[in-house]
Amino acid sequence: MECLRDSRLKNKPLIIGGKSDRGVVAACSYETRRFGVHSAMPMKLALQLCPDAIVISGDGEAYSAQSKIVTEIISQQAPLFEKSSIDEFYLDLTGMDKFFGCYKWSTELRQKIMKETHLPISMGLSANKLVSKVATGESKPNGQRHVLRGTEEDFLAPLSIRKIPMIGKKTADFFSEMGITKVKTLREMPLSILIATFGKNGRVLWDKAHGIDNSPVVPYTERKSISTECTFDTDSIDVKKMKAILTAMVEKLAFKLRSEKKLCGNISVKIRYSDFETTSRQLQIAYTSSDKVLIDKALALFDKLYTRRVLIRLIGIRLSKLAYGTYQISLFDDTQEEISLFEATDKIKAKYGVGSLTRASSLDTSARLRQDFNSFSG
Repeated sequence: MECLRDSRLKNKPLIIGGKSDRGVVAACSYETRRFGVHSAMPMKLALQLCPDAIVISGDGEAYSAQSKIVTEIISQQAPLFEKSSIDEFYLDLTGMDKFFGCYKWSTELRQKIMKETHLPISMGLSANKLVSKVATGESKPNGQRHVLRGTEEDFLAPLSIRKIPMIGKKTADFFSEMGITKVKTLREMPLSILIATFGKNGRVLWDKAHGIDNSPVVPYTERKSISTECTFDTDSIDVKKMKAILTAMVEKLAFKLRSEKKLCGNISVKIRYSDFETTSRQLQIAYTSSDKVLIDKALALFDKLYTRRVLIRLIGIRLSKLAYGTYQISLFDDTQEEISLFEATDKIKAKYGVGSLTRASSLDTSARLRQDFNSFSG
């Protein structure tokens, strides 16, 4: 995208992210990856690995706009598709092989997208999402690959186990200590040992190593916003309580954004007084999904909004102008420690529930109120 906007950046080592030493790499070109640079890496370390890299700030709004163009092209052509991130799509072509050659059709679609957007597009075609994703990765930058049905194991066998989704650095290091670095070797491990070591994820690893993936393509629908609100049993004028509730509400919505790999560019707060007068304020913001940023903005909006000093019946929060991306895109000045904290807390929330972790400032919200704003609307 950035190379499209400025042709002088083509074939140059390019890093998108925070320019300060405290910044984090949001994305990087293939010219930098060969030096070991990757996303979510501290900018200071990235520049040590590749000192000649060009560092620029990202433009989440522009990336989202370009993604929408690609989405529109695909929606006009594909019978069923899933948009899993700002630049990743899965297409279900079941039955099309009776009328078209699926690989030929996919090739023509890829050419159409490249012609209309001038973006490099990589593509992998196979019988399932896992192999297609890996094949797409092996085709980058700007290539395509067809893994025929029945050849999935042969395709995966010589690849590094890091190519398998869900195998991160720690898991790869664990296997490496056992002499397992290739998918072929991983495939030879008995299922019982994997389950004993990794629990239910052991079965998932075994399936992936064998090229097995039965997950469906989830039909794509564009969510315009997410929001939640809380109506109190008893009208209140307790500002401290209001802010605690608002903080907890924003935390839940921000987690929802990150779990869907989205950012928001607008935040609005609504209050309804005891006489049913309803008022709201909104604010355009830099694209983000950060708890800290969104909470600060929400509380500032509340302070400007709550002017009557009378009892409040309802409070609500809405995040809109949604775009695909991760929080690294907008939080270029976050430290690596803060990024790691986001990831760690999100893992806990995903495993034990969104209410399993919360800020101390919102602990005095009642269990009933937490249940009231546990749902989301789009």
